Amino acid sequence: MKPTASGWHGSLDLIYAKRNGATEITHSFAKAPLKVQRSFYPEGKKICHSVILHTAGGIVGGDRLTQKIHLEPDTQSLITTAAATKVYRSNGQQARQAVEINIDRGACLEYLPQETIIFEGAIYRQDLRVELAPEASWLSWEINRFGRSARGEKFYTGDWRSYTEVWQQGKPLWIDRQWLPGKKEVFESIHGLAGKPVVGTFSWIGQSFDKEIVEKARSLWKPRENEGEVGVTTLMSGLLCRYRGNSIGEVKNWFTEIWQLLRLTYLQRSAIKPRVWQI
Repeated sequence: MKPTASGWHGSLDLIYAKRNGATEITHSFAKAPLKVQRSFYPEGKKICHSVILHTAGGIVGGDRLTQKIHLEPDTQSLITTAAATKVYRSNGQQARQAVEINIDRGACLEYLPQETIIFEGAIYRQDLRVELAPEASWLSWEINRFGRSARGEKFYTGDWRSYTEVWQQGKPLWIDRQWLPGKKEVFESIHGLAGKPVVGTFSWIGQSFDKEIVEKARSLWKPRENEGEVGVTTLMSGLLCRYRGNSIGEVKNWFTEIWQLLRLTYLQRSAIKPRVWQI
């Protein structure tokens, strides 16, 4: 399918169900440029690893992308992306992506997309809403680079918005709204990016965390020459970690170590990195 004059209007609809002790995709519908690759089971049949692919190679102004993901009771899935997402300089139109996730009782979703690179001049909004049943959990991270730093590009023009909401039985567990207007004073300000182009958010909702886990997550941070800044705190039934710095590798390594800690502590299993991260 070709894009319309106003951009791609792509969609993806996935349903996971438990069949004979295994988590399987029982419904899959994709409309270009979104696509899901075949399922992988590096941890056994209980946990389904899925890789989402954006076949157009990047997001442009006018694109409208939607994803609907539903985990039925007692299923477990890890979802990632095949590569970094690129949001190109806008033609004047806003690009949008909306993700709706429903996680039923006893189910667990690890939603770990690879980083997003927001080019200078991009106009982009992403909305993520999670409906979490009792005894369900949602673990996720979001990593963004503003401007192609290797080219000396900075996010001095454009507009970026990210709205995340997690609800449970009609009550909000976490509402996170971020807005970064593309301006030099915002990019360089200590109250904005402080000149650091990479930001990241790691969250796990659906589990209570004590001070010991917060301190362990903080202790995993080992500042390097990039001088990144981090914070860790608890949420209502959750944990939240933030990063601001210069390095995708630095934040991804820290998030991965936290992911490993939480998996071992609460899920009694080691974190197995999706193989597409190695490519």
